[in-house]
Amino acid sequence: MTRDEFQKLTQNLLLLDGATGSNLMAAGMPKGICTEEWVIEHKDIIQKLQSDYIKAGSKIIYAPTFGGNRINLTMHGLENRIEEINRTLVGYAREAAGNKAYVAGDITTTGKMMAPAGEMTYEKAFETYQEQVRILDAAGVDLIVAETMINIEETLAAVDAVQSVSSLPVMCSMTVEADGSIFSGGNAVEAAVSLEAAGASAVGVNCSVGPDQLVSVIRNIRSNVSIPVLAKPNAGMPVIDENGHAIYSMTAKEFAHHMKALTDAGATIIGGCCGTTPEFIRETAKLLGI
Repeated sequence: MTRDEFQKLTQNLLLLDGATGSNLMAAGMPKGICTEEWVIEHKDIIQKLQSDYIKAGSKIIYAPTFGGNRINLTMHGLENRIEEINRTLVGYAREAAGNKAYVAGDITTTGKMMAPAGEMTYEKAFETYQEQVRILDAAGVDLIVAETMINIEETLAAVDAVQSVSSLPVMCSMTVEADGSIFSGGNAVEAAVSLEAAGASAVGVNCSVGPDQLVSVIRNIRSNVSIPVLAKPNAGMPVIDENGHAIYSMTAKEFAHHMKALTDAGATIIGGCCGTTPEFIRETAKLLGI
């Protein structure tokens, strides 16, 4: 997909998929393992989930390559399988999508604190993202999404890395508090402005909190950028049960209602994150008529 094609695609409301991780855990994925390795061994589960999202109305699904960068894979002793893992997972998503949806190569934070607070430098982050994006592009994704980002500088490194090795459009979404503040400093508006200037094709927020808490954040981002605004929130704020599981109380219909408010505030690329299921996407598509 070219940037011009992406721009045309986003002239109307564009529906993304919903959560991956919380649904995989519901399907039996244990905690503390490498998600990407588990998904490779459970092709039927991920493809069923992605197919259900497409049937619900998703026009873009995220390939399950979220933690497929070298730094994360090294934590599991899988760094030497980086190309195999990313190519295989993109292949799964492409099979599920067929000609019914686009596939986004999913990248995220390295999980390391940026200097001077930590050891991660812009240069190291840039090289890390370059490597994964090269593989994702060669594997045939239609675009790149840098999601659940917690540091503006690291996200800028991701955008720069994409543009250095690929011509694909890149969407960026930060994870923020209800007031728009970012974990490592700064806020969603500052991030959005900086990322647009760096060449991002869309900016916004994902994960974070529920859609009911993000109206002002989305409105403020929309007022400060000229590119599409993305909103992919959780199914409300979870309660942790006695077994350590996150329980989300927001229903699919409630979620859809609040997503309507986010589109009214200026979001044009929408989907769901933790706690959402294909039902949430279906109800959102139904309410918004997309």
